[in-house]
Amino acid sequence: MTRRLALFLPLLALTACPRLDPMQRQQKYKAYQSSEYYANGLAMRHPPAGTVPYGPRLDPAVATGRGPDGRPVQLLPVPVDAKLLARGRQRFDVSCAVCHGVLGDGESQVAMNMSLRRPPSLHLYRDRPDGYIYQVITEGFGLMPSYAAEIPVQDRWAIVAYVRALQLSQNASLDQVPPDAREQLQKEGR
Repeated sequence: MTRRLALFLPLLALTACPRLDPMQRQQKYKAYQSSEYYANGLAMRHPPAGTVPYGPRLDPAVATGRGPDGRPVQLLPVPVDAKLLARGRQRFDVSCAVCHGVLGDGESQVAMNMSLRRPPSLHLYRDRPDGYIYQVITEGFGLMPSYAAEIPVQDRWAIVAYVRALQLSQNASLDQVPPDAREQLQKEGR
C-alpha cells in the first residue's frame, strides 16, 4: 500500500502543476497582431535583408527567373502539367485575383476602388518572357509589392503557368481550338 501511494503521490502532484512549457507562456506577438513598436502597426515582419534561406538549392533559372545572361527566361524552367496549372489557379485566386481580377484583366472590386493607378490587365504582357512575370511576383513592380515572402518559388512558377493559360483562354482564335472542341463551341454559338 505504501509503495502504491509513493508512486501515486508524485503523479498527483504533477497534475496540480501549471503548464510547464515556457514557450507557450512567454510574451510574444502572434501573426497579424498589431504592434505600436513598428511604424506600420503590424507585428509580423518580413525576413531581414540578407537572410540566407535554408533548404534545397534550386537551379538558378528556377530560383531567380533569369538565365545565365541575366535576362528573364523565355519559358518556364519547370515542367507544366495539369497539377501545376491547378495549383497556379488556386494561388492566383488567393494572391492575385483580388487586384488583377479572376480573368487577369485588371477588373476587380479592389481595383475599381484604388485611388492610385489600377493594376494592369495581365493580357497586355503576352509578349513578355515567363521570367518577367516571375520577377514581378518576386521583386514587385510599380505599386505592386514583392510577394517573395508570401509565395514560395514553386507556387510563383505555378502562377506564371496559370497566367499564360488565362492569356491564351481570353485571346485564342477559333483556329487554335482543337477540332472537337471547336464544333462544340460553334454549337453553343460562341
